[in-house]
Amino acid sequence: MTRNPDRLYELMPSVYRRRDEENAGPLKALLGVITEQADLIGADLDAQYADWFVETCQDWVAPYLGDLVGYRILPGADETLASGSPAARRLLSALAPRRDVAHTVGNRRRKGTLALLEQLAADVAEWPARAVEFRQLLAVSQAVRLHGRDPRADRRRLTRGQLADLRGADALDRLDGPFDELAHAIDVRRITSHRGTGRFGIPEIGLYVWRLKPYSITRGPAYCEDRARTRFTFSILGNDTPLIVAPVREPSPTHIADETNVPVFIRRQAFADRPAVYYGPGKSLCVYLGNGNPVPLSDIVPADLSGWRYRPAHGKVALDPVLGRIAFPTRQAPETGVWVTYHYGFSDDTGAGEYPRETEPAENVYRVGPGHHEFVMEAVEEWQRDKETDPSAREAVIEFTDSGAYQEQIELTVDRGDCLTLRAASGTRPVLRLLDWNSNRPDALRIIGTGRGAEDDPLPKVVFDGLLVTGRSVQVHGPVGQFAVRHCTLVPGWSLDADCCPEHEEEASVELADTPARLCVEHSILGTILVSADEVHREPNQIRLTDSILDAAGPGLAALCGPDDGCAHAVVDVRRCTVFGSVFAHGTGLIENSIMDGRVRIARRHEGCVRFCWLPESSRTPPRFHCEPEHSGDPVRVVPRFTSVRYGTPGYAQLARSGPEEISRGAEDGSEMGAFHDLFHPQREDSLRLRLDEYTPAGTDAGILFAT
Repeated sequence: MTRNPDRLYELMPSVYRRRDEENAGPLKALLGVITEQADLIGADLDAQYADWFVETCQDWVAPYLGDLVGYRILPGADETLASGSPAARRLLSALAPRRDVAHTVGNRRRKGTLALLEQLAADVAEWPARAVEFRQLLAVSQAVRLHGRDPRADRRRLTRGQLADLRGADALDRLDGPFDELAHAIDVRRITSHRGTGRFGIPEIGLYVWRLKPYSITRGPAYCEDRARTRFTFSILGNDTPLIVAPVREPSPTHIADETNVPVFIRRQAFADRPAVYYGPGKSLCVYLGNGNPVPLSDIVPADLSGWRYRPAHGKVALDPVLGRIAFPTRQAPETGVWVTYHYGFSDDTGAGEYPRETEPAENVYRVGPGHHEFVMEAVEEWQRDKETDPSAREAVIEFTDSGAYQEQIELTVDRGDCLTLRAASGTRPVLRLLDWNSNRPDALRIIGTGRGAEDDPLPKVVFDGLLVTGRSVQVHGPVGQFAVRHCTLVPGWSLDADCCPEHEEEASVELADTPARLCVEHSILGTILVSADEVHREPNQIRLTDSILDAAGPGLAALCGPDDGCAHAVVDVRRCTVFGSVFAHGTGLIENSIMDGRVRIARRHEGCVRFCWLPESSRTPPRFHCEPEHSGDPVRVVPRFTSVRYGTPGYAQLARSGPEEISRGAEDGSEMGAFHDLFHPQREDSLRLRLDEYTPAGTDAGILFAT
């Protein structure tokens, strides 16, 4: 609450205030200082009162409140929290989640129930989960009774796994997964064994968890194949993408999660049997035509569109949730376009997406989208006109109000003192498609610094926030001070084919051409960075990468380099990043907690430091500290393994479960190296195992099984 800074002064009698005004207000200034200090004391008292409650306390207080009710955190975590470092503050939510502390007493009353194990996964690790009691899925031989009928047979038939019915396509489709209901032979291995995980045993309970999160695209344009107007993909990039369920809340605390409560990939058989569960406005997916109306559910035909062999009947629309494809009948292509709402899976809030982002308030906002400017350059030209008449308009924001695709030539011209931000509005993911407009020159998105303005004005700053750029690169020319990329995706290799392979793997995503611009990348995905500069007369460019993925889009290619794969005239800082490809740079500041999946060659090695990273042994860098595989001395075994290395796939840049612990727990604070460091998966997994040991039913073993 904002308080009146003159409230003590206003309490003074009017005679003193009148005399004070006659003497230039020294009394008012004194009482203003006293009021400021009183406000600080009052705010501290309010904070101390709020710290008595777990719902309102500061993050560092939560473990201490938990200690009052016997809440346990991981062994050795006390020293980490006591350090007070930024890394410790980021780690705090993983070691002592506020929800888990708040539910400690209530959870003890529900100890031993399967629904509690699912809630623990959500509270402790923020992972959706399904608990399975495997003894209920064991095949049991029927006892032979000489006289009468066994009264227990009917009960076993209701609770235990069933024999396989070859006509039960849906049950067979769920075989060996989290929702399996068929009977299995007994497995004598324990589910907690490190040598070989067993599942189907009498004392075994499995907790299936989903690490991938569902991310939405709301009324975004579908992609139409140029040579087949009746074929569309949900992804605007034209690649196949498996659709994922938008989870709905469970009806009661005792409910065991089903396929609608967790972010599973939508199966063809499930979509065919229960299309109304997944399709429609406000649900997991929906298809809209140019008139704004959704395609009726009665016209949707679930199909396998592999190879585009299936052709729907007249008036129907075929939909494949596994490949993310849409097919219309022959000669019935929608002339007014197709829009789609769907959900895809990814590991974290990295790259362009509709997830919440922090945005700063701005005065000069020029909006692009329905009901506003139709083209980006229209908003840019209006800003240029306003800037000539109003000096305060030099700081401006161009905001995209929808998740549409914008296809035009974009050239941003900035003068000294300018600050221009292109950003997505909250809950949107706009796409800038850079196409072939000219036959005699490249069609990149160009940022050009003119150098106009007063000499004492700072160089201009350009910010991209929440955008997806595909088709071409972003080029920065001339005197530009800073180019910042936040929560953006600059598609590696410019564009993708149906199998998520880059179509122009040798092309760069960002080009710094004879410019002093500092490049700052945060929580983004981008392709190669190319730096072209006069190394004799210019200082090196400053490049800072944080919590991002830098992808050279092909084996043996450079992710950061100069012309002809030479050394980039730049000083690079890399923190908590995953880099696919080689890095050739003039110098480095600090490289830490990162995976450099390619050779690193730094020209000036007497400055900088590399710590807690994985990089090839043949790399030439400044002094290294606790880096792999040198630290472990096992270069054959300690190599990074990923679920996928192709952008556009759900497990892109996610460390595989089969990878070595030296990488999955090799960061400075015991978390994983790479772009998803701040998810703190190792700490969340350890905390969840600790809770399972505490709340598992007596006589049983509970293990964590990763569904994604």
